[in-house]
Amino acid sequence: MSKTVAVATLGCKVNQYESEAIEEQFDRAGYVVVDFSFAADVYVINTCTVTHLSDRKSRQMIRRAKQKNPESVLVVMGCYAQTNPEAVREIDGVDIVIGTTGRSQVVELVERFLEERSHIDLVDDLGKDCIFEPLTIDGSMQKHTRAFIKVQDGCNQFCSYCIIPYARGRIRSRSIEDAVSEAKRLAEAGFCELVLTGIHLASWGKDSGEGNLLNLLEALQAVIGISRIRLGSLEPTLCDEKFVMGVSKLSKVCHHFHLSLQSGCDETLKRMNRKYTAQAYFEAVERIRTVMPDAAFTTDVIVGFPGETDENFEASYQFVKKLQLADAHIFKYSKRNGTPAAKMPDQVPPEVKEERSNRLLALTEANRQHFAEAYIGKTVEVLFEQSVAPGVYEGKTGNYITVRMQNEENVIGHLQTVSITECKQGILYGEVCQA
Repeated sequence: MSKTVAVATLGCKVNQYESEAIEEQFDRAGYVVVDFSFAADVYVINTCTVTHLSDRKSRQMIRRAKQKNPESVLVVMGCYAQTNPEAVREIDGVDIVIGTTGRSQVVELVERFLEERSHIDLVDDLGKDCIFEPLTIDGSMQKHTRAFIKVQDGCNQFCSYCIIPYARGRIRSRSIEDAVSEAKRLAEAGFCELVLTGIHLASWGKDSGEGNLLNLLEALQAVIGISRIRLGSLEPTLCDEKFVMGVSKLSKVCHHFHLSLQSGCDETLKRMNRKYTAQAYFEAVERIRTVMPDAAFTTDVIVGFPGETDENFEASYQFVKKLQLADAHIFKYSKRNGTPAAKMPDQVPPEVKEERSNRLLALTEANRQHFAEAYIGKTVEVLFEQSVAPGVYEGKTGNYITVRMQNEENVIGHLQTVSITECKQGILYGEVCQA
């Protein structure tokens, strides 16, 4: 009887991609991949460490797995395992610890443990040079209509609040040839949208000499069967005139740009060790809007960074308001031991963080509604991804607005032209355009 494996994923789209690649490895090795809610012979927990809450969720997931089947093989991998392997080893029942390298060996390590029944530890020193780990997917285990494709790992930025460079190591890029090969496999599997992911996507190619992100996008544009290429998070410093003009000529690249902001106050940005000013960020947005007027901008904002005064926050709030974003993720600063910000004076009290977060969340909700309302009476192309009620389907436009419509036929996985009739709470509603 085939052994079963369940994979749980915490954190970012890069982790999601890596978990899917691991599921495919087990599938090819003859394991049956089951939902994490089931009892399994092997559990793999792909952890996150971006905040204290991520750490806690990772520990909870590890303990939950062993409770489901005390006899199971328990593998803990990912960012939390990389940055705090001692804490992971101390959790009762953990059999194999893998950091953020060596994940392509996970099936082999599980098989070795089953033979030897001896704890395995594979957490490499990321201070040395690393190469891009050859994890690949063919889409056979995809749970979405959009296919993630990881093209970059690591980060050299060392923002003062961020643990990720210590968890992921230095930058390394996937080759154009390898990325295109995977894109072709995914197109053959029926996926029409690719989502490019990486820890610091803007640095693609800087280590390999293959060019820059625009060169990779130009190569992916040529893949037959792919209709959309969606970019993951970018740095505003990437968006110079050459990059923006180049992207504007690529018909498959979605007009949705997630540009990391973190703060709209220059004093705070400097303490964060970000490499741009608020004005430079604004100019990047305007540069894109000039050639792509329908572009949607989303971002991340941290509130309550050490030393953030009421005046600093107000400057950040007003800047976000000025940008007229389509959406934003708001985070309350979380102290990460080992980062410079953890030792900074003037840590902001939790209740102040909460109040600032609530103000920005309210602004974000209003911005989301305002951006979506502009499409009432227009037609948009939507890739439908799921059914949210009997006969009601939901998907995304190229610029990442959520659209719902009622339809007799199942349209999941299909691009449809939709006529928009109304907008409720930032979600568009419409009907399919008749040919």
